[in-house]
Amino acid sequence: MQDTPFDHTHEDNPQENTPKTDSPKQDGFPGDPTDFLQHIREMLGSLGEVPFANIHQAAAEQRNQEERQAKQPNPLELIRQFSLKPREIRDYLDRYVISQTEAKKVLATAVCDHYNHVRRALEDEKVLRHDYAKSNVLMIGPTGVGKTYLMRCIARLIGVPFVKADATKFSETGYVGYDVEDIVRDLVKAADGDVELAQFGIVYIDEIDKIASRSSEGQKDVSGRGVQVNLLKLLEESDVRLVAQNDMMGQMQAMMSMQRGTPQATTINTKFILFIVSGAFDKLDRIIKRRVSSSLIGFGGSPAESATEETLPPTTPDSELLRHVQTGDLVNYGFEPEFVGRFPVRVVLDNLGVPELEKILTTAENGIWEQYVETMAGYDIDLTAEPAALANIAEAAAREKTGARGLLTVLERTFRDYKFELPGTGIKALHLTAEMIREPATALQKLLDEYADSANQLAHAEVAAFAERFRQQSGFALQFTPRATSRLVKQAFAAGKTVRGYCEEQFKDFEYGLKLIHRDNPQAPFEMDEEQVASPQATLTQWIKDSFPQ
Repeated sequence: MQDTPFDHTHEDNPQENTPKTDSPKQDGFPGDPTDFLQHIREMLGSLGEVPFANIHQAAAEQRNQEERQAKQPNPLELIRQFSLKPREIRDYLDRYVISQTEAKKVLATAVCDHYNHVRRALEDEKVLRHDYAKSNVLMIGPTGVGKTYLMRCIARLIGVPFVKADATKFSETGYVGYDVEDIVRDLVKAADGDVELAQFGIVYIDEIDKIASRSSEGQKDVSGRGVQVNLLKLLEESDVRLVAQNDMMGQMQAMMSMQRGTPQATTINTKFILFIVSGAFDKLDRIIKRRVSSSLIGFGGSPAESATEETLPPTTPDSELLRHVQTGDLVNYGFEPEFVGRFPVRVVLDNLGVPELEKILTTAENGIWEQYVETMAGYDIDLTAEPAALANIAEAAAREKTGARGLLTVLERTFRDYKFELPGTGIKALHLTAEMIREPATALQKLLDEYADSANQLAHAEVAAFAERFRQQSGFALQFTPRATSRLVKQAFAAGKTVRGYCEEQFKDFEYGLKLIHRDNPQAPFEMDEEQVASPQATLTQWIKDSFPQ
């Protein structure tokens, strides 16, 4: 059999055929292969690299992450496949927002019109080149009726980035306040930096009525007409720089990207960004009322009637008057005609009455009542309510005149003391009654009296828990007699404190004092009776004196 080159090598160097079982350490590495690998692991760990033992685990985690990302729908692909119908969007909104039937219909139609055009523009370049008048929406309605929540739900359903801003923070130059172009940059941030996705997002500007021009009233127009003019550039089609002129950090990052050979987009086009603005428009109904009263067409009458302000129904809700809003009314309110003309879709939201507020509590998904149920569950308390109690909450909220926000006000006022007092009393269920809404303080005291024995037992257990924590932290054991435990509980209740807080305050110096005692004496449990817990500091002082030789 012919020898291989390796065989010749081994014949020429017979010593190399002998296995080396105890080779000396060379070049700073251990001779044992196991130690050598451990040394490499430690070296890689110090460099922030993945050790050998974790390479397979890291690779598996990377594959799992890639698979999860692959399963998640691509937001831009969702826009390309947009197929929702206005009724489908309306039905979705019905799950979360109560009432506002007309607003849901108008918004659903406007959104479908817009994103159907976007879908067709992405499919056909001819459609992309066509001029397009967007269905920008102007919403008019009082606070707390669901204007913002409607738009959040729509953006969540479609899967597009959404950003909200208050018009009150805008200024004409951007140096005094917020530059109008910053809201488009915020939309890019909401899209996690995806500029292509952000250009199909939704921008919602609230409090738009606050930028109505007030120059006619002798006030300085810092955030009025000038802001409206600047917003005009965004509402149809313009290119917005992704990095503001005064954003030095952003400009440096853009320069570094160019130097690395990975230039990023520098602008975003607003052609397909849907703009929604809203406001309460206080006193707009007066402008409409004056116009209607001087018109030949009376409010609610026939064209032949000549309506006067006296002929208008005195009980007509503001929302009914606002439904007759025209462009001229908004111009008289303080808006530029060009600005108002960029919002062809206008919708008025209704005030919320007691029935609507009660439905918000009982039927809306992820509603306010569900939030309070979850809040009480955080304290291990199961919260339920009788229908009469929810009706009383709705009635009290209606008197607040802040829409759905009034529900939060009433619920917080009702549950404030319950959330403070009930945890730690052993109460595991709370059934809200009409009496608790009418007289929450009286009902709470009855509940506390009913569970006084349970609260007392928990307080006694808390003394033992404090002693165990003290032993674990200090190494010294405090033992309280049953009478001493009862005395501590009574003192804590009399001081209006929890047992835990009271014990930590009374025994805060014991760890250091017991260390002095333990310096010369063997460690042993320190038992305390009723008289000693009555004045812990005096007891500790006496123990220290007794530990030193006289």
